[in-house]
Amino acid sequence: MTVTFLMIARLPDAGLDAFDSYERAVLPLLAEHGGRLERRLRSLDDRVEAHLVSFPTEEDFTAYRADPRRHTATPLLESSGAAVELLAVRDVQSASRP
Repeated sequence: MTVTFLMIARLPDAGLDAFDSYERAVLPLLAEHGGRLERRLRSLDDRVEAHLVSFPTEEDFTAYRADPRRHTATPLLESSGAAVELLAVRDVQSASRP
């Protein structure tokens, strides 16, 4: 069963370059673990970034999170000062309106 996550990162002004470096290091790892970046959005003021990411299974997501290359890049995320929130999400069917 596919699992989907919404990642929201709130970025301080001075942390954007470090956050972008972190993203360049870790986003390519998604595919190696079956992950797919469905959407990557950033606010107009560059202060908030959101990713919608899916994996074939929870185990694939866990393997991505445990990848040693991802851990090697963690100091970049920490130095960016980003406050990151990760939410497991699901599709919601819209109700028809009369």
